[in-house]
Amino acid sequence: MSGRASNDVLGRGLRVLGQAIRTEPRLFVISSIGSSVFGFLIIANSYVVGFVTGHVIVPAFAAGSVRTASLALVVALLVGISGLRVASIFGRRLGAGYMQFRLQARYRRAVTRRYLSLPPAWHQRHATGTLLSNANSDVEASFGPIAPLPFAVGTIVMIFGAMIALFLTDWVLALVGVALFPTLFALNLAYSRRMSPRQIHAQRMRAKVSAVAHESFDGALVVKTMGREADESRRFGVFVTELRDALISVGRLRGVFDPLMDSLPSVGTLAVLLIGTWRLQSGAISVSELVSVAFLFTVLAFPVRAIGWVVGELPRSVAGWERVQAVLSAEGDLRYGDATVPGSGPAELRFEQVSYRYAQGPAVLEDVTFTVPPGKTVALVGATGSGKSTIAALAIRLVDPDSGSVALDGVKLPDLSAAALAGAAALVPQIPFVFDDTVRGNISLDRPGVDDDRVWHALRLAQADRFTAGLPDGLDTEVGERGTSLSGGQRQRLTLARALAGRPRLLVLDDATSAVDPRVEAAVLGALRDGDAGASILVVAYRRATIALADQVVYLHQGRVVATGTHRELMAAQPGYADLVTAYEKAENR
Repeated sequence: MSGRASNDVLGRGLRVLGQAIRTEPRLFVISSIGSSVFGFLIIANSYVVGFVTGHVIVPAFAAGSVRTASLALVVALLVGISGLRVASIFGRRLGAGYMQFRLQARYRRAVTRRYLSLPPAWHQRHATGTLLSNANSDVEASFGPIAPLPFAVGTIVMIFGAMIALFLTDWVLALVGVALFPTLFALNLAYSRRMSPRQIHAQRMRAKVSAVAHESFDGALVVKTMGREADESRRFGVFVTELRDALISVGRLRGVFDPLMDSLPSVGTLAVLLIGTWRLQSGAISVSELVSVAFLFTVLAFPVRAIGWVVGELPRSVAGWERVQAVLSAEGDLRYGDATVPGSGPAELRFEQVSYRYAQGPAVLEDVTFTVPPGKTVALVGATGSGKSTIAALAIRLVDPDSGSVALDGVKLPDLSAAALAGAAALVPQIPFVFDDTVRGNISLDRPGVDDDRVWHALRLAQADRFTAGLPDGLDTEVGERGTSLSGGQRQRLTLARALAGRPRLLVLDDATSAVDPRVEAAVLGALRDGDAGASILVVAYRRATIALADQVVYLHQGRVVATGTHRELMAAQPGYADLVTAYEKAENR
């Protein structure tokens, strides 16, 4: 890595630290003051040791006895300094710890909020494991240098204080410090230069391992049923091995750096003793001064390493921070207005010349126009890839159309506030998602006004009240992660009840009853169609029974609306529609 690149990493790292300090200035000041006091106490302790040696111990050897008053003074000085050091260490560590953990919590919340505000299209372009790594490992790495930062600040203060004390004691011995301290800083910079690429690579590999691991766990059923356990383990092992090698490379460099940092102050101490003995013999310094300077050099090693810890963590901090910022600065937000849906009761949904494409791919929808009248049920029917699920996503504004408009009761969706849209429309997706919570928690989602009476009413509409009543603890039954204790049909009915509990004015069902028995499905859709739910319904349908319950059918082909009408009308007038529905029915009866 070039020196310019190293300086760039150092500069970026210092900017991250600056951002952290601006975010938590009070805690930084508290911890830095504690660390600075600790540094001054180290200097004071060195001179106390020198004073004790020159004025108590040496005279005691000469006289053959120790005066009680002198001994009491020594004990008082050492105990006093030790007590102050304990207090300063407490302040430094408490402030630094609070600062680090508060920053991590703040940015984990910020990343999570950003995830929730970004549209599904953005999430689809990023692996789930990588997103988990952003919110966890990358945030943690961003503020890794915070813990030793106040100690390093105090160490710098201590070094300047030590240099002043050395020059006041003896300028010749001070020259040893002048030579030693720049060497320590140069060593730290050289370490940072070589460590940067290693830390950045290791941080990237952490995210990659997390992504592959999440994919493997999420696809465990596929892996096991296809007998690919060994292959998946080998695939995962390749990335784990690369991460291991990256971390070993980091550890190897640290293994070289740490002994050098430990040995330099020892070399300084040896030089002080050699030069100091000569200065002592010439009468330039006293025994107390020589002992003070020598002792000061012996205790410098550990505090000075704090600077190395900060510098050593900067490359990893920069890598984590830039990955976190990539999330926080991500574009693609859906902008909301402040309008509400007028009126009450079932709402009208209207698509007007809507076209849409995913990223740079081909058009998924072209010039789609249709209406879901208030209180009516409209079925979307079309072959796979005709754009049905995309229409469902557009209907509740998971995405916006490239052209055209989608309106609810005459108000275009981008003009509605987020709360107004969420209260007026609800989607029941094709793949149900159940939280690791109770039945009650999954349906109510802690929404205001969704009490047990409303929960049971929603369960009855979704034909889920009987199986819920039969569960061991009823509404208090824990359903497990992703609803593992429930069948596919039960999970679908539970997610349908969740949507109905919010009393939406528009209900969008994206093939949301595919895992339900046809008779149960007919009962569910019948209850909804009879107006008990008080909602207009847009349903992506495949079964003939589902389609027949609709007041109107929108027939899609390759992203275009081919025809609209009742099921009977389309069966008679559209051969393609009749063939498709017949094919669905044959496939279902096999």
